This record gives sequence, C-alpha cells and structure tokens, in this order.
Amino acid sequence: MGSDRFDVLREQVRGPVIEEGDAGYEEARHVYNGMIYRRPAAVLQVSQAADVMAAVRFARGLGIDVAVRGGGHSAPGFGTVDGGLVLDFSARRGVRVDPAARTARVEAGATWADYNHATHAFGLASTGGIVGTTGVSGLTLGGGIGYLARKYGLSCDNLIGADVVLADGSFLTASDAENVDLFWALRGGSGNFGVVTSLEFRLHPVDVVHVGIMFFDASTGASVGAAYREWIGAEPEEMGAFLGFHQGPPVPFLPEEWHGRPVTVIVGMWTGDPDAGPAHWQPMLDAGEPLGSFFAPMPYPALNMMFDGLNVPGLQGYWKADFLRTLSDDALRVAVENSPGIPSIHTRQPLLPDRRGSPAGSTRSHSLRLPERQFCTGDRGAVA
Repeated sequence: MGSDRFDVLREQVRGPVIEEGDAGYEEARHVYNGMIYRRPAAVLQVSQAADVMAAVRFARGLGIDVAVRGGGHSAPGFGTVDGGLVLDFSARRGVRVDPAARTARVEAGATWADYNHATHAFGLASTGGIVGTTGVSGLTLGGGIGYLARKYGLSCDNLIGADVVLADGSFLTASDAENVDLFWALRGGSGNFGVVTSLEFRLHPVDVVHVGIMFFDASTGASVGAAYREWIGAEPEEMGAFLGFHQGPPVPFLPEEWHGRPVTVIVGMWTGDPDAGPAHWQPMLDAGEPLGSFFAPMPYPALNMMFDGLNVPGLQGYWKADFLRTLSDDALRVAVENSPGIPSIHTRQPLLPDRRGSPAGSTRSHSLRLPERQFCTGDRGAVA
C-alpha cells in the first residue's frame, strides 16, 4: 500500500494523515500501554465527524482494518492495529455542559479529567472511573465502574445519547428515542457496532465529597474484607468505596516501613453532607488496626485524579477479570494468599462491589510492570 493511496484520503479529510516515514509517525502510533507494539499503515488525527465518515468508507474500499483511539487506556490495545488505519480522537476533547438540563455533550477524545473539570464548574458529575487520564468513551462503552456507581449506576447507565458512524460510513444518533437497538448495544453489547464520535450524559449534583483512604496489613485482609463486605452492604448509596490488595505507596500518611509491602486498601468517598462523612467511615476504622489513613473533604475531581501518578503512559499493562456472585470468604482468602506476590507498586488486585454495594461483586487483577521503554502516547478507546 503506497503513499498515493492515502493521498486520496488526505483529500477527503481535514485532520492530518500520518504514515510510516512521516514526521511524527513514531509518536502517533504509540499507545498508553507499553506492552502494545503495533505499526498501523496510517493514523488519521480526526478533526470532525466528517473525517470519520470519509475514513471508514476509504478503509472499507481498501479492505483494511480500522482501530479507534479515543481518550483512554485500552489495556488490550484496541486503539491501534498492524497494517490498518487508526482513527485518533486525541485532539477532540471538548465537553459542553447544559446546567439547566443537567446534561453534558462530550467529544470522543475527552478524558475523565476533562469531563470532571467541565462538569464540576456547575457542581455536577456522573460516574467516571478512578483515574483522570482514562477516556470517557472507552470506559463508558465498556460499562464504567467508579466511585459514584452505587448512587448513580455505571457510566453507561448515565449515557443518554451517542453520535455514531456505522461500518458503511453513514452517520446516525442513538438514544432512547431513535435507533434504540443500537443504543442498547452501545451500553454493554460487547463492541464493534460503529465509531462513536460524541456522547451525551445525564449529570447529577456532586460537588465536595468526603474522601477516605485506609491501609491495613495485607495479612489481615480476610477479616478486613469481611468487615468491608458487611459495612458497604449496609451503607447508604451515598457511600462508594473499593477494597483492594496493593503494595504500600509512598504517601505521607503511610509509615515508610510499609512502602512497597503488601497492604489491604479501602478507598472511596461519601457524597452526602461532608460533615457527616467521618461517622460513615468509623465502622471500618473500628474493624482493624489501620497502618495509616487519610480523611478529608475535597472536590470530587481531586479524588478522581489522585492516583494518576501511579498510572503513567508507557507502563506495560495486563488485565484479567472475573465476576463473583458474592465477595466470599474463599475469595478473600485467595486474595490474601496471593498478596505477597504482588510484584510492584503499579500492580493491584481490587475487589469491587456491585451497584447495590451488596456482597455480590467482581474481582480483577491488574498488573502493571515498570516500562522497558517509555512511549509517547495518544489516548484511545472510542469504538463501541
């Protein structure tokens, strides 16, 4: 496939088309996960929906694969492809909030840091991950767990509309009112229904929240986890908190001798009256002897970005997940037994409650190793 082929595409789009050998190709082809190493034939840096329509038709005519890179992490590397065309939305990060209707229209390259910055100005938010650099589109189209899930559902539960380019290059809008089957599919239907160019969300009143972080010796994780299971199930939906097994991070409220050692962590926030927050965290403080803890009211976006420093571009990432009907004693026992083998501060084994906060939930292992090479990154993840 020669450069003259992509000259045809260049005539049909406004965004730059970058091929191998062009200045900027190496930077344009790399993605967030340093484990993913692919060489697309070209990267189109999307400027508008019309670019996407033209590019999809062009790729279909050539019979080449299309990968979509939105604003997120895509641990499996869905934002790139060998020998195909990447649609890179990283320059399309706009967020428009309608405070009266409590909705937000989001471009496909926006991150949750972009989204929360825009919506927090109006005292509004919706469920959106635990890392600010995660892409809005990728997380939402994959479900979307976050601190607000118990109160307001997953990210996809708050999706009220999406603009989509289909495989034939046609454009349509999916919502409860039009193209309802596609709208249903976008919210958890497993993917590849089209290229989402923008999303619209329902917003909720969320401003200052009461944040809590507690560290316990990982060897006590079974008893701490059992206490967490009962506590989160009894708490009002205004409490959203995760349990996980990690290496102790170098934070000032954890004694230095626990840095790099296996710990059990509970982190989350109370979204009700911040003054009532301490009383809601107290049962977990009484459940064990914390190694260190942090409690404070803070703006919701600050919590959403608190762990960005542990999730920098270029780390080599591998994720594996299972869903459990209950957060059982056996699951906690296995987590404790494996905690000494957690290999780095970038590795985590979180146990996440379902929306109700009942013992039912999911567990996933997310292993990130230090990079062999540091890549520049364009974010990704807008394919549905």
